[in-house]
Amino acid sequence: MTKLTKYEMETIVNYNAAEQTAIVYTRDKAVMRKLDRLVEAYPESYRLVDQTDIDKTYSMPKSYVNYRKPRTVSAEQREQARLRMAQINSGGNCRKEFGDSDTI
Repeated sequence: MTKLTKYEMETIVNYNAAEQTAIVYTRDKAVMRKLDRLVEAYPESYRLVDQTDIDKTYSMPKSYVNYRKPRTVSAEQREQARLRMAQINSGGNCRKEFGDSDTI
């Protein structure tokens, strides 16, 4: 298998207004793994169209392609998350919360 540079590990999503299907072409192994799992779990929606030793092409409903605004986290939410993680990392009171002293 050919070693690709990070620049060559591209993913291209292509669709138009006339069709209901989007085509995803990728050379990125991480994207391939994600899409392969979707093909296996949802074969009625996601389809592997073509593949070579360095790339794969998938088909899916174009409505599955979406755009999201960035997530904003307030200072208070960030502090609450930090405290929860500190409690988890220190062994916390997880057992007491569930009322069982032997198992989590």
